[in-house]
Amino acid sequence: MSLLRVCAFAKCVQSSRILLEKCAVRASCVHCCPLCLFIRNSRRITEPDLNIQRRRLSFLIPKSDDKKKRRLEQSLLDVLDARIQQLQSDVVLDVQHAKVQLFTASSGTGALSGKSPKSQPQAKVDKPISSKSKSSAKSQPSRWMEKLSQEKKNKLKKEQHLQQRIQKKAKDTKGGKGSQMLPGTSLKTISTTAKITAPSKKKKKSGAKLSDEIRAAVASSSATVAGHAALSRKVSKGNTNRLLNINLNEEGSTNTIAEKKGRASVLAEAEELENRLNEQLRQWSSSNTTHTPDLPVQADGTSAAELQQSIHSYLEACAFVGDIDRGHRFLLSQHRVMSRRRHLNTDVYNIMMRVWAKKGTLNHIGRIFILLEEAGLKPNLGSYCAALECMGRNPSCSPRVITRCLNQMEEDGVSVDHLFSQCLFRQDERDMVLNAIHVVQPEYQPCLNPDGDRHYPSLVEDFYTRRVEHRYPKLHFTKQELQERFNQQLSMEQACTVTIESVEASKTVTENMDKMRKLLSELRTHWHKTLLQALKENKMILANTNSRDYRLNLYPYLCLLDDSDYVDIMVQGVANMPPSGESLKILARDLGSRVYTKYSVRQKQQNHMVQKMSNIYSFYTDILAKDTETYSVLPRERWCELEVENTVGPSLKGAENNWPFIVSLELGTYMVDLMVKNLKINSDILNPAYDRKLIPILYHMYTFRSTRQVGFIKPHPILTQIQQDAMETKLTFDSYVIPMLCPPVPWTSVKFGAYLLTPTKLMRTVDGATQHETLLEKSQNLQPVMDSLNQLGNCAWKVNKPLLDIIISIFNDKGSDKLDIPPPMSEAPKIPHFNSQEVSYTASEKAQMKRQVVIAKKKCAEMHSLRMDALYKLSIANYMRDEVFWFPHSMDFRGRTYPCPPYFNHLGSDVTRAILLFAEGKPLGPKGLDWLKIHLVNLTGLKKRSSLQERLDYANSIMEDVLDSADNPLNGRCWWMNADEPWQALACCMEIANTVRSPDPQLFISHFPVHQDGSCNGLQHYAALGRDVIGATSVNLLPCDLPQDVYSGVAQQVEELRSRDAEKGLKIAQVLEGFISRKVVKQTVMTVVYGVTRYGGRLQIEKRLKEIDDFPKEYVWDASHYLVRLVFSGLKEMFTGTREIQDWLTESARLISKSGHTVEWVTPLGLPIIQPYHRKRNQVLKSTMQHINLQISYDTKERPDTVKQKNAFPPNFIHSLDSTHMMLTSLHSHSAGLTFVSVHDCYWTHALTVDTMNKICREQFVALHSMPILQDLSNFLLLKYCAAPMTEAKNKKYQEYRRLMLLLAKVPQTGDFDLQLVKESTYFFS
Repeated sequence: MSLLRVCAFAKCVQSSRILLEKCAVRASCVHCCPLCLFIRNSRRITEPDLNIQRRRLSFLIPKSDDKKKRRLEQSLLDVLDARIQQLQSDVVLDVQHAKVQLFTASSGTGALSGKSPKSQPQAKVDKPISSKSKSSAKSQPSRWMEKLSQEKKNKLKKEQHLQQRIQKKAKDTKGGKGSQMLPGTSLKTISTTAKITAPSKKKKKSGAKLSDEIRAAVASSSATVAGHAALSRKVSKGNTNRLLNINLNEEGSTNTIAEKKGRASVLAEAEELENRLNEQLRQWSSSNTTHTPDLPVQADGTSAAELQQSIHSYLEACAFVGDIDRGHRFLLSQHRVMSRRRHLNTDVYNIMMRVWAKKGTLNHIGRIFILLEEAGLKPNLGSYCAALECMGRNPSCSPRVITRCLNQMEEDGVSVDHLFSQCLFRQDERDMVLNAIHVVQPEYQPCLNPDGDRHYPSLVEDFYTRRVEHRYPKLHFTKQELQERFNQQLSMEQACTVTIESVEASKTVTENMDKMRKLLSELRTHWHKTLLQALKENKMILANTNSRDYRLNLYPYLCLLDDSDYVDIMVQGVANMPPSGESLKILARDLGSRVYTKYSVRQKQQNHMVQKMSNIYSFYTDILAKDTETYSVLPRERWCELEVENTVGPSLKGAENNWPFIVSLELGTYMVDLMVKNLKINSDILNPAYDRKLIPILYHMYTFRSTRQVGFIKPHPILTQIQQDAMETKLTFDSYVIPMLCPPVPWTSVKFGAYLLTPTKLMRTVDGATQHETLLEKSQNLQPVMDSLNQLGNCAWKVNKPLLDIIISIFNDKGSDKLDIPPPMSEAPKIPHFNSQEVSYTASEKAQMKRQVVIAKKKCAEMHSLRMDALYKLSIANYMRDEVFWFPHSMDFRGRTYPCPPYFNHLGSDVTRAILLFAEGKPLGPKGLDWLKIHLVNLTGLKKRSSLQERLDYANSIMEDVLDSADNPLNGRCWWMNADEPWQALACCMEIANTVRSPDPQLFISHFPVHQDGSCNGLQHYAALGRDVIGATSVNLLPCDLPQDVYSGVAQQVEELRSRDAEKGLKIAQVLEGFISRKVVKQTVMTVVYGVTRYGGRLQIEKRLKEIDDFPKEYVWDASHYLVRLVFSGLKEMFTGTREIQDWLTESARLISKSGHTVEWVTPLGLPIIQPYHRKRNQVLKSTMQHINLQISYDTKERPDTVKQKNAFPPNFIHSLDSTHMMLTSLHSHSAGLTFVSVHDCYWTHALTVDTMNKICREQFVALHSMPILQDLSNFLLLKYCAAPMTEAKNKKYQEYRRLMLLLAKVPQTGDFDLQLVKESTYFFS
């Protein structure tokens, strides 16, 4: 390799000088470099481009008066030639036969061309130095020549000694022609032997054989499940260790015959594994399955993707506002410069094509096609769609032109049917394209098949193919009622904001409150006018700024909406700002996001999507309304059918383009700057004694978050005082914050579903991350996932009004810490004031006072945050108190589902869960009342280790307290207040009271949701994966008479260890006597399975200990350290199988990330998952206010963060399994006619259908874990990370590759637990 590198460098220096001299004197094309040829032949290259390239290469062009540099260059060439001559005597035989030559470049073919008139360098290699070089070298004697000579002598001495050793070992390992050397030995013999004589033909053959062996060692794929599992068991631990310790670059082979045989055996087993993997890869490649993972490729990186996305959104904005000239100039400026052109793709050019198509100017579209050709890009469906649309709009367009376009499409492999099935049309584009086609093909009609031939995951194949017994539920609304609700929701989303009454409105309005409200209203009117004027002036400045055309400008983004819309967003931002201020980055992001949401809604209105949405939704309600026929299809399938039937007009699926995070942030920062500079108030507005002067209401300052300095926007205390005194009764929210007033639009694609107009992502991600969406768009098996989200979103809800009124009364009084109702700010601690310059205070007293100020400010900020959160939730609930509403759902990157409205939903706290009821009621039936009573006991947390019958008996024994709680919740015995979940317990008491007082409890219509919670669900999945009998027993997978509470078990084990230590005299163990309970250890036990560290576990235990009033606070830190160690030790002993699987997952992720790849996998339902943890890079957003430093941790071009990848893989994998189990239960509950929702591993349904849901839940858990989950994961990871052949089998890299391959193939052993027993386990979910 040294020889090749030296030769390459010598060739670069010498040939570059010769080539550039010839370019400078305009020599013939035969001697020109490719750059010169490109400059000479390009039709559209500009003079600045040539100057740029000349500046980049000018350091290599020799000048006439630069004799010193040329002499140094010649001296360097002489040294390199001497080095080449020396190395040629040291290299292996095959390199000696392939003589290294230095060529001058020739046209087109470079160093491989034989047309160059000067081929003297060939002779130059054979001779040490030419005559000219000798004279030059003599005139410039160099230490390098002496060093090379000495190095050559030392090399010869070493070579003689090495040759003797090699010949001796060759006799032992090589017995003639039929060599039986192991792979690796032959490689080393070739690479270290310089004087072995053998025919070149044989040597060539040996080299080919070696390359085949290396390729076979690295080009692996996935094996079949049975074969691969059998082979994995063959590779023993000892063999694995031996393989991992093999070093392919060590000299010679192993010393003993036993080691040779062991090495050969391990390599043979690995080779057999690889052969099986290769065979499976060929089978999967030839099949049509969509589960074959893509091989890892070099990512373009998030920064490049963001730039491309920024260009796309900028042109879209120009097109939307009609600024065609600006957009066209920008595209040309990007196209003309090669360094910027590489960021363009065909879709960028298509934006301007669509603009010209609307105007019917075919010649402009033709020019853009020429630009595409110059950029080396091919037209895609969107390009031909724009061309045909333009032809359809132009009545005088010749049929010959249309025919030529269609023929070109056919040559590019694009069919007309693809055009109509895959293109996203806007406005009347589809009709225009069809008009053009009808000119030459009058009878043509598009053939649309949106679903095509679907390949459902095997886990749900029967669910989709056998629907005879399916009974899909309907809503208790007529078609007309649903249509009216749709119109209300549409109006709300078109407005983008909703203003509602605050629950604090019931307070008596004082004179001062009324005065402050009027003052605040006047100020806002003044601010609105001021901001409007400032915005117009700044827009004029931006529009007339003589910036270069290729630079992105904010001006188009400031023209997307009416000026008053931007001002409303800014004024709303001031109203929602907390008294302690807000981070500039967060405030700017929120403002930019609101602009994008409004723009997206306006874009859909402009594209005529609203009318089409209304038409399709009116037919879609047939599947939901109670007064229509029954359908045997799912909501998603019905919506897709309706889209095919209603093809006229625009497409509904994701025609808009998402803005990159940096654009939203920059636009928001610009708006914040306007607010800070222009919003002012009189300083004497509250106190006339002060001097009158205009002061800003917002201040830009800096503060520290941890060790980082961040920009902060803080309101002036005068503004804060006015807002607090006014106690306004109106709250303004974005429309997506409010639950939907009609059933959500079903998810039918990655970019379409949930809200009617508001843009929503199927998978919520970190701002700026795009790899998840890219992965989802490639997937073809998302139907089960989308159907599950649709089922969860179609559950109708209503508010528990009696309970809401009780909560609001406590909220408007003084709150209650015990009942989790935050108190008002009047109860906040007063911030102490002191003069730091006061000489009477000592340094320690000043430090103590400063700490008190910091603590008081932190407490006030926390109280304000909690108070506003509760205010928002209760106000929204009060706003919806007489409505039926729905929560559209999305998911995170692991597949866990979440409601889209952020404040008020069933995933919230005990308060919000208690307020919610199912809108649909069902009779209790024979066992419904019993389930309500059992559910009440579960909410108290008192009988966790009791049987269901014992819980029922306990509920019957406390019926007096239950009825008293329902009748006198605040003035009675208040039994419900001591429950773990007090508000839900009170709601259940009220439901039980209403039931027992009804004429027939079995016929009582109940809207109350009953919960069934998994017993430490993460450990349940681990125990099922490992078939661990002991672990399965601990988490209730085995049928038992009494529930096994793993939390109580760990607490009991910890208590035994503590008492033992206390007897030995350990102080902290003695202090903890009587304080170790199930509640103290529960959170840590639950999250250990999800990857919590000892540090995180200590913080959890510390928090629980602080909640115990009697525990001495000075021992909290020591006690938490002591307890977390005992908890981890106890869990390690109880769940050995779990630890093995967790370790396998962790080590697999570590090796995968070390190889430079992020961890990916696919859930059994076909959902692709990728962990977005990369090393952080800093990106600076420059603005007039400040430079914002963004820490990007999701850039795909950065190396993976190995620590996060390996620590997160086990919990994320288990989360993906529990979400899969929930989705399966959701789908089958829907087909059985049940109402079903979930809070991760807690499933809700009516009391009537608890038994049915329990049966479905257990059946789907068994079905899920009957799949070879770990084996399928192993197969996928082998395909993903071990299928690409390595280019070089270097020592360390080759070892790591082999380690990864064998680790992934060695799936952890499983135990003897029988999964079918789960179906009989009463306390699996209870």
